[in-house]
Amino acid sequence: MPSAFHPLDSSSERPRTRALDVGAGIGRVTADVLLHLVSDVTVLEPVEPFVHEALSRARSSAENPSAKGAWRGLGDRSKSVTILQGTLQDFHPLKPHHAKFLDRIGYQPARPESDIGEGFDVIWCQWCLGHLSDIDLVSFLKRSHESLKKHPKALIVVKENICSDTDEGEPQEIFDDQDSSLTR
Repeated sequence: MPSAFHPLDSSSERPRTRALDVGAGIGRVTADVLLHLVSDVTVLEPVEPFVHEALSRARSSAENPSAKGAWRGLGDRSKSVTILQGTLQDFHPLKPHHAKFLDRIGYQPARPESDIGEGFDVIWCQWCLGHLSDIDLVSFLKRSHESLKKHPKALIVVKENICSDTDEGEPQEIFDDQDSSLTR
């Protein structure tokens, strides 16, 4: 039965698929989910120690692909991870120039800049959208929608904590003083 671990056909003629992992932290979703499903992942993380930990893990995986926890496909260069540091408020997936480029590890196309503006098959947002104001969230989601490749399987994944409506049925927001995030 075909799956992410046992694809039907791994021919080199298949087009490369791309994912964007925003608010990626140290890259757990990239390593444990996205690299099993797509060819190339772009990681965007604003927090200095987290983005550098993701970079370190990706580089280590490329150097020692048989190590426990190595990121799939980086050592044999069949897959790639591009690490960017920046915020969602300033980031446009088709025009990533407001983010700081840290490195691309693994597969290298003949012209690396040819990926820019190509769009994404998957945009993964996990536990980061609560740090955006309503206006910034709507703006980011519009830019993300515009950045999806034009095929019916392209998607935006949102995994966030949510809260119930008020007893009167009105939407509710809860602000967390500890991490300055909103639960909607």
